[in-house]
Amino acid sequence: MMLSAALPANAETLADTMVAAYRHSALIEQNRAVLRAADEDVASAVAQLRPVVQWVLDHSIQHNESRPTTRSTSLSLGAELTLYDWGRSQLAIDSAKEQVLATRQALLGVEQDILLAAALAYFDVWEAKEQVALQQNSVEVLSRERQAAQDRFDVGEITVTDVALADAQLAATQAALAAAQGQLEVAREAYVAATGRRPQSINRPSSLPALPGSVDAARGIAQKTHPAILQAQRQAAAAELGVAAAAAERRPSLSANAGVGLTRGPDQLNNYDNRLGASVGLELSQTLYSGGRLPSAQRKSMAARDQARAALLNTSRQVSQQVGEFWANIGVARAQIRAIDQQISAAQQAYDGVREEALLGARTTLDVLDAEQSLLEARADKITAEVNLQLAHYQLLAAMGRLTVEHLNLGIPTYDPSQYYNAVRNAPNTTSKQGESLDRVLRAIGKGN
Repeated sequence: MMLSAALPANAETLADTMVAAYRHSALIEQNRAVLRAADEDVASAVAQLRPVVQWVLDHSIQHNESRPTTRSTSLSLGAELTLYDWGRSQLAIDSAKEQVLATRQALLGVEQDILLAAALAYFDVWEAKEQVALQQNSVEVLSRERQAAQDRFDVGEITVTDVALADAQLAATQAALAAAQGQLEVAREAYVAATGRRPQSINRPSSLPALPGSVDAARGIAQKTHPAILQAQRQAAAAELGVAAAAAERRPSLSANAGVGLTRGPDQLNNYDNRLGASVGLELSQTLYSGGRLPSAQRKSMAARDQARAALLNTSRQVSQQVGEFWANIGVARAQIRAIDQQISAAQQAYDGVREEALLGARTTLDVLDAEQSLLEARADKITAEVNLQLAHYQLLAAMGRLTVEHLNLGIPTYDPSQYYNAVRNAPNTTSKQGESLDRVLRAIGKGN
């Protein structure tokens, strides 16, 4: 699906706006960092299965009235490794992976929000420009009407009241023009906030995005692809693993430890010498009684699982509702446009007829102004209806989970969430190149602040 249109070279297309918003968004950068932090949770869980090696340097001074002050120094190197914990560590790894997948879907949801906000900013600018042009045209028309009223008054065809009515209507339209120009500036500021740049020549896209054949088909797609549903599914899976992990906490744990140390201190004759020692051992342990802490943790994990399941069902229902609402909005907007087209045609015919009749003295100036106002309102309503139709299409795409850079074929490289994950999932002992690059960016930001 390409968001392109046959527009002048300097025109700002909707695709351009979405690309700019995607590249400009700090919210996307924020959630990418959240995802990288979730990736590190997998690395932390993997590290629990690896040995922990640490050294300790100790120096002590002892003073006793019956013997002189003695000093001792020791240096030890120890290692500890969990051999078997009845699945606790593996459950933690699996749960962390599910959270990573959930966070990836959350990032896609943010991407959809950013692109939808960009579309809204684009259509707001377009609508505001159309409304300004409409009001400017109305001011020009009413200025001519006002001059015509003055000319007719000068020859005695109408009264000063008719001229005053024309003056009032012209002033009201000038006020409406000022309001429309103000709204255009507001829309431009929103566009800058969304994309980081001022809008150029904004035009309505020449075509609407393709949609499924029925609302049921759209709902089916949404249930399979919407990021919020997929995120809730992963969170429910992680909650299930949390129940198993809580149960595993009550099982034994087998670990091995080894150490080597060097101590320098006095012996029984207060002679200082160096003593080298080493140890190795196995440890099997299990909590028999925790004061109710472990059973409470297990019950809490079961409650969290029930919460995640309910959240999944609720999210699924909300997405289905949104699809139905936006599908209905599309139908409403189309019906409104058809009706407003008929209204504009009739209002234009009425306006032309009233003006002719007014020239013949069969209609008053007020009749002409009322007809012109009705035509103006109908044209303004059509602009709003066309914007609503365009926006409803993209809102429906978002509700289906398809308002993404990849699905819209925007033609730009996207963030690869697996790149950082693959670099850290095995818990490397050194910082990755991507992490070093990120550190440089963060330092630069800090200097800029």
